[in-house]
Amino acid sequence: MKRDQMAKTNNPFDPLEAAFAQARAAGARGEVPVGAVIVCEGAIVAGAGNRTLQDRDPTAHAEMLAIRAAAQVLGSERLIGCDLYVTLEPCAMCAGAISFARLRRVYYAAPDPKGGAVDHGPRFFAQPTCHHGPEVYGGLRESEAGEMLRAFFAARR
Repeated sequence: MKRDQMAKTNNPFDPLEAAFAQARAAGARGEVPVGAVIVCEGAIVAGAGNRTLQDRDPTAHAEMLAIRAAAQVLGSERLIGCDLYVTLEPCAMCAGAISFARLRRVYYAAPDPKGGAVDHGPRFFAQPTCHHGPEVYGGLRESEAGEMLRAFFAARR
């Protein structure tokens, strides 16, 4: 779907709820339950849950997969004007991809004091070497996302 077609698409889904659905599906597959969706012009154009185990790929984080899919759908490596909704604060790898993709905004649910790189750790977008920093809004449905992650890891201990 190209950008001009997206404006005609009426997407009834809440983007953060769609990201949570992706996270729940990832958890059901035995993956760490993190989900992400990309929204452009009011339509969800791509979404994914973690697939590092399934793909045997350490870069198969939800954000990376959603960015790759959105770039294919939109026919551009630049996702200018698009927003990312994700259930966990992005790590440094994902923050780098977000910057290179030129995403406009990042909305995330749970903060990640250990592995996050947006509001924790290296604070990637605040670094002088960062080429593009999106607007960031964190803590949306934080307790729900945190509980999903805690339950997932508790079941594996």
